[in-house]
Amino acid sequence: MNKLSVLKKSLMEQLPLSEQKPCRVQGGEATTDVIVSSYITGNAEVFANIMKLHIPKNSIVADVTYGKGVFWQHIPVNQYRILFSDIDAKVQTDPIHEVEVKTQIDSRMLPFQDNSLDCMVFDPPYMEGLFRSSVGQLAGSGTHSAFRDHYSNGKAIEHADDQPKWHDAVVDLYLKTGLEAYRVIKPKGIFIVKCQDEVSANKQRLTHVEIITAYESLGFYTKDLFVVMRANQPGVSRLKTQVHARKNHSYFLIFQKMKTRISNVVTLRQ
Repeated sequence: MNKLSVLKKSLMEQLPLSEQKPCRVQGGEATTDVIVSSYITGNAEVFANIMKLHIPKNSIVADVTYGKGVFWQHIPVNQYRILFSDIDAKVQTDPIHEVEVKTQIDSRMLPFQDNSLDCMVFDPPYMEGLFRSSVGQLAGSGTHSAFRDHYSNGKAIEHADDQPKWHDAVVDLYLKTGLEAYRVIKPKGIFIVKCQDEVSANKQRLTHVEIITAYESLGFYTKDLFVVMRANQPGVSRLKTQVHARKNHSYFLIFQKMKTRISNVVTLRQ
């Protein structure tokens, strides 16, 4: 201990006990049992970790793209106040939590009041191949058959001339739903978004970057990011010359409704 530290300690000891400040004690304990950011496992396991880390018990949580309820397989019953819905629900009731799954609920026009949800979950079809106007052109064959089964009703989507198409239709869905999410989520509430990058018209589209920049412009803070990698090797039915890496990972993006000066958009000006 140097002379300055000794003098400081001596002066502190001369003060009345009521005026002495306690020494700072480092809390916590060493452990490897922590939630990490990347996984080679299923969505349900990762989603359970996200909920454990970011969503307090008894929170009001709305999953507006319920699908087949895969995300909720490892979530304890009665831990959250859950609202399930989908644009074209495949089941009427979640078999584990015994919660009704409402159908014909569009994520871009939700029936919730402003600032009413603690958390909202959004996992739409994120392949532009599921946004095509002909059933024969729909993606989801081969190693993607499970994806079509979970995310698509097998129906084509009609596009007006002034509506976005292909990958732009995917992004448009995320953006319009993001506007609704910002309306219905409480201040400091959480928005959990699943997405995947893709190659569309032979051009690389970094969907997760597009979503992050758009949502931050609304007033969301990008609080966390999780990467989920496929356990099996993806295949291609027809391949002449490969020019892009085959996507075998997806993302969970965690946004918080709060104002912050932090931005992931950096502009370089000469």
